[in-house]
Amino acid sequence: MLAESFSFSHPALFYRGDREYTAAVTAFVREGLAAGEPVAVAVPGPKLELLERELGADAARVLMLDMNREGRNPGRIIPGVLLDFADRHRDAHVRIVGEPIWPDRTDTEYPACAQHEALINFAFEGRHVTILCPYDAEGLTAEVLREAELTHPVLLDAAGERPSGSYAPWLVVDGHNRPLADPDDFVSLRFDHDNLAAARGLAATAAAEMGFGGPRLDDVRLVVAELGANSLDHGGGAGLIRVWREGGRLVCEVSDAGHIADPLAGRRPVDPQVAGSRGLLIVNLLSDLVRVHTRAGATVVRVYFDAPR
Repeated sequence: MLAESFSFSHPALFYRGDREYTAAVTAFVREGLAAGEPVAVAVPGPKLELLERELGADAARVLMLDMNREGRNPGRIIPGVLLDFADRHRDAHVRIVGEPIWPDRTDTEYPACAQHEALINFAFEGRHVTILCPYDAEGLTAEVLREAELTHPVLLDAAGERPSGSYAPWLVVDGHNRPLADPDDFVSLRFDHDNLAAARGLAATAAAEMGFGGPRLDDVRLVVAELGANSLDHGGGAGLIRVWREGGRLVCEVSDAGHIADPLAGRRPVDPQVAGSRGLLIVNLLSDLVRVHTRAGATVVRVYFDAPR
């Protein structure tokens, strides 16, 4: 399918229907297996079942992951799925199928998905990795497919392979770095070094009222604590937390006077033996969705937690 070399490649596959999907993806997987390459597949659950049936016994040789779960938060995919797998096989050329965007993704989730696709190109620059990203050309909007051409240097479909004439991933990163719409109703608290615990308690109280408990309630507390600590250390020594319900989700937002200059902040695995901040990485790993708007002198980080069923 692709002329492979020991370098990074990030093609988008535009498919129409399950037959095109399974034919193209299983061919990609089997080429990797035949070459002795480590292969991982991270796609939504129903597509995972299709591929497992088509691959048959070969599926046992592939790391199969449900993107509905592993990539619920797009900000988790690079550190928790892609780099996690690639870093286990640094001496080999690695193949990964990653499908982070599907028709059921919401308008709230999509900007984070698009930014993720753009940032893959910078997170893996110089690595011996090929990441194939399938796109449902029948179920996704024309705007989503247009942005896929901006975030992928190579495009594949039933007609063959071609270079993208509009590849410009930074346009997508910057284009979705927009102010976030204000909620209709919320509780809020301004915090500094003296009352950070109260900010954490505000979020925990709202979470408990929605049925969160046990480890998941601890996750809410930890995420808000990490965001608050970042505000104290990098956001001018103070911040504002706002908490509300949105559909079936708890939303916690922390804003301050800082600026996240590196768009890959929080998307790189961190060696536990190396000193340094892990705040945004923890936030991405534990939240169900993370949205960020940042500019010089102002940053807003909005995290979502799916309420227990």
